[in-house]
Amino acid sequence: MDAPSCRWVLAADDPAGLAAFYGALLHQPPVAGQGPSHWLVGLPAGGRLEIYAPARSRPRPRQEGRLALALQRPAGPDGGTTLAAWIAEAEAAGARLLEGPRQEPFGWEAWLADPEGNRLLLLVAA
Repeated sequence: MDAPSCRWVLAADDPAGLAAFYGALLHQPPVAGQGPSHWLVGLPAGGRLEIYAPARSRPRPRQEGRLALALQRPAGPDGGTTLAAWIAEAEAAGARLLEGPRQEPFGWEAWLADPEGNRLLLLVAA
């Protein structure tokens, strides 16, 4: 039996725009998927993020939940500076800061909302 693969699937009002946002943050070019409302963004560790517009017969309302996409980078010499630059990059691409940077035992983190309001954690690991 073949091992399953893992993908993140994200509904969007503007799939191309959201794919461009995540492509910019991940430094991966978005690729058109199986139609004009389906986009793919490769994840650096493997797998991919699939972004699509829900069918009108099965709408997906926006909701705040406990599941969020987390993007992680190594800290380098100064985790706080690395995170601040990453936040600025995300905001320039359309993100909104929800909870500013803070240092935790595992590194530096900040919570943002992507251009469509989905929660996004930026983590710079210690």
